[in-house]
Amino acid sequence: MQWRESDGVRWLEAELGTARAAFTTRTGGVSEAPFDSLNLGLLTADQPAAVAENRRRLAAALGFQPERIAHGLQVHGAELATHTHPDPPFRGSFGTHGVTKEPREQGIREVDGHVVSTPGLAALVFTADCLPVALAGPGGVAILHCGWRGLAAGIVAAGVEAVAATDAAIGPGIGPCCYEVGPEVLDAFAPLGNGITAAAGPKDRAEGDVSAPRRLDLPEVARRLLREAGVERIESAGLCTSCEPELFFSHRRDAGRTGRQAGLVWIEAGEA
Repeated sequence: MQWRESDGVRWLEAELGTARAAFTTRTGGVSEAPFDSLNLGLLTADQPAAVAENRRRLAAALGFQPERIAHGLQVHGAELATHTHPDPPFRGSFGTHGVTKEPREQGIREVDGHVVSTPGLAALVFTADCLPVALAGPGGVAILHCGWRGLAAGIVAAGVEAVAATDAAIGPGIGPCCYEVGPEVLDAFAPLGNGITAAAGPKDRAEGDVSAPRRLDLPEVARRLLREAGVERIESAGLCTSCEPELFFSHRRDAGRTGRQAGLVWIEAGEA
């Protein structure tokens, strides 16, 4: 992955064959603290007009019209939406829903993944610790919102199957250094074997708690699920959103009062 920047908007970009993925940071927008500055999430306490401007800036930086970037209402599930029409606007885009905080009333679908098979369209998921995972294959491209519930529900396998994915990029998300979880979460991924948990962290040791590992390596879970689904090439950002307050929003670090970054994917112009 490579860092890219345009007019102050900064993102990580990954090449996926004939497709590209972008993973945004919090820099380059107009929102005020604690949503400073490129908050893309309307379902926060940020000002809607500021979010709309941030979305416009991101779309411009990536070379898209806002109405050609699709998104959904995320519910930590495994359902995918497919976008094939070459002429948006469609429900759930940066252009048609730039100032509303009532997505259900606007008919935005409850989905945590998107499939695109038409050049000139992009799809997006919002994140603030969950992983954005981009896929590409002969069937198109997909972007997945991967928290532990979605991963456990099979969103990776669904996305890989939808596009016959051969390439994947795992964007920034909370790392094993910071992702403390309960036994029900660890049990959900026990079939993946050893190496998906991290030992007690420095704070735990300082408090004398050196019990069994309680920190989940979410990127490693995603990587193993991608391998199980048959993806050949996998690239990972290797960045923890909780550890990088200058770069990323983090729901856990900021106790829920924070913004949203995003992962996007699209097919390069001229490719199908």
